Amino acid sequence: MYTPALENLRIVMVETSHPGNIGSAARAMKVMGIKDLRLVSPRKPFSQETFALASGANDIIEQAKIVPTLQDAVADCQIVIGASARSERTLQWPQMDARECGTFVADQLPQQQKIALVFGRERTGLTNEELDHCNTLVHIPMAFDFLSLNIAMAIQVLTYECATAVRMATPVPPVATDPDEVLASAAALEGFYTHLEQSMIETRFLDPENPRLLMRRMRRLFGRAGVTVSEMNILRGMLAAFAGRKFQNRG
Repeated sequence: MYTPALENLRIVMVETSHPGNIGSAARAMKVMGIKDLRLVSPRKPFSQETFALASGANDIIEQAKIVPTLQDAVADCQIVIGASARSERTLQWPQMDARECGTFVADQLPQQQKIALVFGRERTGLTNEELDHCNTLVHIPMAFDFLSLNIAMAIQVLTYECATAVRMATPVPPVATDPDEVLASAAALEGFYTHLEQSMIETRFLDPENPRLLMRRMRRLFGRAGVTVSEMNILRGMLAAFAGRKFQNRG
């Protein structure tokens, strides 16, 4: 059954090496009613195997957008969820399991927010730098920690959980939303992070030669805060004001 809310759910595949996995992923999306596919620098985008494994989901492949970076793929999204099986990292990201992810997505989609589910390379997944663009992580619980799912299987599991949760959710009547009170987009957050890093370097709070994971911690902080457009304007204004005062003091 087609659900309009799922139009705002996007699947992002990063540097996929096997074109057949793109076809299988498209099929997994099609049967769950999800259409938006972004491919970040795939090694070999399409082949005969891609369309053979798509098995009727050719429209999703044909409409898929190929972009050079993950940042480009999620620029207009308000929420970015990275799929990751890795747990041993220097810094821990907020995490949820597949079922929790479905419930979370079902709660957010009616608010007309774009959500991206990001899947990494078949062998190595997502890098820490790519996880910096994610608000939270999702993992699929398995019987043994050392086992991992094929990427198309992982997409099938997570899209199933999301689609099922959306369809079981109590319908929420549309509510007019103040455009300044919606979550800031990933592109707006990236602009803020660049501005913040420059400000911290200029004030010597951040040593670029010894960053100590400071910017990664800042990304985690603001990523889980759910910054709105109006709040983003305040933050950017504060940074600009601090910079102006700093330059005045120098004079």
